[in-house]
Amino acid sequence: MTFTDRLREHVTENRTGMLHDLMFAVVWVGLVSFLFEVVFAGAPSWAYYLFMLAGIPAYFGFFLSLAVAREQS
Repeated sequence: MTFTDRLREHVTENRTGMLHDLMFAVVWVGLVSFLFEVVFAGAPSWAYYLFMLAGIPAYFGFFLSLAVAREQS
């Protein structure tokens, strides 16, 4: 099995998950960028990077709570 075949198979199996990951990342980066360009314009750059880094636990927290909500319904 070639690399291209493995890549195609991986994308086919994980299409919706990869799309959800991409959508979360785009929304998170857009929201943080908006906040630091408009609301917190004078904030230090380390705070911006800290908010970007906070996207990692936010991602897992969001999808974990989504899975729990689906289980309960």
